[in-house]
Amino acid sequence: MKREHGKREMPSGTQEIRKRKGLSRRALAALFLFSTALPLWAAPEPASAPSDAEVKARASALDVAGAFSNDGFKTRDGHTVGKITPKEPIFIQVNLYSGNQYWFIAAASGPAKRLAVTVFDEKGKFVPTELYENDAQAAAGFSPQTSGPYLIRIEELSGEPATFCLLYSYK
Repeated sequence: MKREHGKREMPSGTQEIRKRKGLSRRALAALFLFSTALPLWAAPEPASAPSDAEVKARASALDVAGAFSNDGFKTRDGHTVGKITPKEPIFIQVNLYSGNQYWFIAAASGPAKRLAVTVFDEKGKFVPTELYENDAQAAAGFSPQTSGPYLIRIEELSGEPATFCLLYSYK
């Protein structure tokens, strides 16, 4: 190793490491600046507030679910809302567990006159259920024999296009 006055010579590998550290710091600084600005560019749109029709449909479905809670059923946190038109059923797939009992509750707001809820197994075979129907409120209750996917059909039997809400209770 050769020494000059005021300078210390380092092995070539050490100099290479220091150079890399300098680049890494700059890259890290650029990455930090980019990552703090990225959320401003890529931020998803804030979820819009539910419409009055969605709120009314959900409130109506929760009224029906409240009756089942008196029998020990718990209402699941999630729910599905959407538009429904007469004679155009909506199918929603759910995973259910044998040994549990379920009630699928649908309600519509506005011009919907009559709803129906029907359950099918994963092969599309009709599953017998207990039924509740009261104009724009309907529910189907059953206890699956096997765990797995099931299809819930919500159908507007009469009325005009409307907003519906589906939720379910279990025990």
